[in-house]
Amino acid sequence: MLFPPANWLPQAPLEPLHLDWLTPFGIEVAILRLDQIDPLISGNKWFKLIEHLKAADRNGAQGIISLGGAHSNHLHALAAAGKRFGFTTAGLLRGHPQDTPTVKDLQAFGMQLHWLGYGGYRARHEPGFWQPWLEQYPELQPVPEGGGGLRGAKGCVPLVAQVREQLSGLGWSHYDGWWLACGTGTTLAGLALAEAGEHPVYGALAVPEDHGVAQQVESIVRETGLQAPAYELFDASRGGFAKVDPQLLKFIEQTEQASGIPFEPLYTGKALMVLKQQIEAGKFPLGTRLIFIHTGGLQGRRGFEQSGRD
Repeated sequence: MLFPPANWLPQAPLEPLHLDWLTPFGIEVAILRLDQIDPLISGNKWFKLIEHLKAADRNGAQGIISLGGAHSNHLHALAAAGKRFGFTTAGLLRGHPQDTPTVKDLQAFGMQLHWLGYGGYRARHEPGFWQPWLEQYPELQPVPEGGGGLRGAKGCVPLVAQVREQLSGLGWSHYDGWWLACGTGTTLAGLALAEAGEHPVYGALAVPEDHGVAQQVESIVRETGLQAPAYELFDASRGGFAKVDPQLLKFIEQTEQASGIPFEPLYTGKALMVLKQQIEAGKFPLGTRLIFIHTGGLQGRRGFEQSGRD
């Protein structure tokens, strides 16, 4: 396979985030622009994929099979990586066939698509789920939804070093914690493991609690055998996965105008909105410095623009 070199990692710029609602509380925020690392393999998805790709290489696989929805950032990044680096990809999709911008890209990138329906997708955690797919694709390495699991978390560990290397460029001598959107909890787990309790990691849940993000983070931590790291989760789902409302869209529009940075409504927009609410509620003391991770996912905005919801 033509996977990228094992030592290759994209570098994400760290920038100050200037927003009027931070100033009265004396809070400073720097944003790690993972949305800028690559036009197609964007956001935290590349970091979550890299250890899975290394494992597939070691196992002699010819590619990757994974899961996601019709707007999946994970499948989009995986398919783009497969096309660029010359390995096979297959995607198992939630629901019934849809013709979304993301799906069109997956097809253009050469990913083999299979629609599972909703019941079939819910069965993805059951024993034996992968057996028929690995019989059909014995040459492919299975990867959990969203690039999750311990391998996905390990791929996110280098983000901590990337931030620390850029602090002096902001005139910062330190930071006090991380803030990011959570879909599977994988990136949060990687950051928390890398920090080993030195700085807390705050996760804004873009999915309802019954999606089991807290349990997934705990499972990753248990697998390492390390003590539980410092992290905290906040509900940012606004009533359900992919739930978008006028208040959220207005907040995103105002934030984009003020910062010049694009956001999307399923993850980064919700995470930033909940950060504002927590700051206004007095969660952080005067002088706190936070690292906000822009997890990318901007390609998914097209589905909302297409349906008139953005």
